[in-house]
Amino acid sequence: MGRSVPVIASANRATLAQRGTPASFPANDEECQKLLLAELLRAPPVIEFDNLTCDLWAHKSLCTVLTSEFIRGRILGESKTAIVSTRTLLLSSGNNVGPIQDMTRRCITIYLDPMVEIPATRTYKRPDLIREILQDRARYISAALTVVRAWIAAGKPKTNCKSLASYGDWSDLCRQPLLWLGCSDPAAPIFESLSEDPERELLARFLNVWQSMFGKSAAMLRDAMKRYESHFGEQDELGEVLHDIADERGVINRRKLGWWLKRHAGQIADGLRLVHCEGNGAAAKWRVESVSTVLSVSAESTEKTVSTAAEYRRASSGE
Repeated sequence: MGRSVPVIASANRATLAQRGTPASFPANDEECQKLLLAELLRAPPVIEFDNLTCDLWAHKSLCTVLTSEFIRGRILGESKTAIVSTRTLLLSSGNNVGPIQDMTRRCITIYLDPMVEIPATRTYKRPDLIREILQDRARYISAALTVVRAWIAAGKPKTNCKSLASYGDWSDLCRQPLLWLGCSDPAAPIFESLSEDPERELLARFLNVWQSMFGKSAAMLRDAMKRYESHFGEQDELGEVLHDIADERGVINRRKLGWWLKRHAGQIADGLRLVHCEGNGAAAKWRVESVSTVLSVSAESTEKTVSTAAEYRRASSGE
């Protein structure tokens, strides 16, 4: 996410609410579930995770909040459950961190480069930006809503762009109006994050190594381990990728490696995917196959198809 991001986070928060209380990012899913339910019970306009010191992990409860309209959970200290709305803006900020795993498709990432050695010493063109927003908050909100309203009044013209699963409403009311105005695609960082996800890159490395060893033939995990052990000590690519997947104190944990294979079966990376052929447990056989019809996850250019903002203005004025 880059450096010195609190200003942008504060600006977004100020647009929606006069006050905000940043929270620390939870270490595990249990903590995350408790924190999110407690916060959402207050129906806050913004929940912010400030000063991240680790990547934005894909806690199950956080992923659910980001894709579901409501969540259910047990109220802390009470023997009853509550159903709460997830209609809130979630922000996070930190230095050299970002979303990983399933969080990559749920986050719009902004990278900032201050271009100075000590970002805290920078002088801003608008040093009182947050105060300006708070003092004239209604104006900025009205401007944003006017863009959406103009797009609706123009007949909701659609621009050809990549679809974004689970975010159809956001794509229609936030993304499409901006594309209609000729702005860049706000979802482009999502597709860039997907293509650069470390987990996806690791899977791609494994699939290519497995295919180079066994071709189109099915093989068991023990076959790969025998190949690795016969070259133990050498800097071969197989050893590197197996250690990256299941290293435990310098030794490859076979159980962890087997679990990793099951979890990634059927997933596509670099035009390849892992297929479970037959058998179970240690006797399971795996094959890597090419998938020629795979679409790239990288951001693609968008083209406007029907009306433009200029056409709308002409129509509104009766020209």
